[in-house]
Amino acid sequence: MERTTVSASHDTASATTLAPARQIKLLARHPNLIAFAILVGVLALLPLILKNNYQISVLNFIGLNTILTVGLALLMGYAGQVSLGQAVFYGLGGYGAGILAQRAGIPPFAAIVGAAVITGLIALLLGIPLLRLRGHFLAVATLGLNVIFLLIATNETDLTGGPNGLSMPTDLSLGNFVFDTDFEFYILIWLVTLAILALSLNIVNSRIGRAFRAIHSSEIAAETLGVNTARLKLQVLVLSAVYASVAGSLYAYWIGIVSPSDFSISFSIELVVMVAIGGLASVWGAIFGAAVVTLLIELLRNFLPQLLRGASGEQQIVAFGILLVLIMVLMPEGLTTGTWKYIRKWRDQKKVSNSK
Repeated sequence: MERTTVSASHDTASATTLAPARQIKLLARHPNLIAFAILVGVLALLPLILKNNYQISVLNFIGLNTILTVGLALLMGYAGQVSLGQAVFYGLGGYGAGILAQRAGIPPFAAIVGAAVITGLIALLLGIPLLRLRGHFLAVATLGLNVIFLLIATNETDLTGGPNGLSMPTDLSLGNFVFDTDFEFYILIWLVTLAILALSLNIVNSRIGRAFRAIHSSEIAAETLGVNTARLKLQVLVLSAVYASVAGSLYAYWIGIVSPSDFSISFSIELVVMVAIGGLASVWGAIFGAAVVTLLIELLRNFLPQLLRGASGEQQIVAFGILLVLIMVLMPEGLTTGTWKYIRKWRDQKKVSNSK
């Protein structure tokens, strides 16, 4: 009887010690869930710490830029298609939602969905000829799209309002609830951002994500393995465009007006920098890239004039460029991949030192 009791207690103790080990293994198998939970926790705490409207608005810009860079990371980092025209689809979302709401009287959220559908169709039509190009030819072609878009937005005053911009006819509302504060838009923008992150993580970890990586490595090799490269490249372009359109519509309703200067060529290049800083082939890197570049711009704009008397926009651009060069020199593969490599290197060195 005593042996039975001892055996039972031993089994209970073993089960108790094994439970945490199993939980750790389960968490190790799902690192994205851990990262997602941490991100949600941080986003919930930040408004309690940052009660300044300006700081909340900076977080809103980071959220919008994250949506844009996630789409660009899928297109460039995973599928290997260079694009310098992401601001075009961002602008189509902003102008599209405004025009649909103004001319057709469509409710705000229906206008956002409508603008996303129209933007996706435009991306589909443009992608058929554009994606026949590769490398720097594709980059120049997408840059040309941005030039054409800016000319249309500036000169078609009856449709877009011209240089003065297009004002949104109504506030963003859902039933009787009206989004009219930075904090309310913070919640909405980051809910959309989290949904897009979850969708994108599922895509890159699926069969389609593996096909994207194969296209990035070698289109010819991917085709020999039965991958329909033309269709997949078109699909990722349309998905990236829809992401950008949603971000543009949210921006338009948040700010209340859109103008050609919001969707300039320099902003498209800035988005590519965000992707490169965060790590091209990394969905999580998009958040870090968007946050680092957005915060750097704001910090230089606010603090550089205090450090250097008479500092102008040119000095801010130079300082911004120097900081970006330093980041890319220290972490050429981006913040996420670079940081992870430094951690692994530190762990290896620690193991070697402990073995001695």
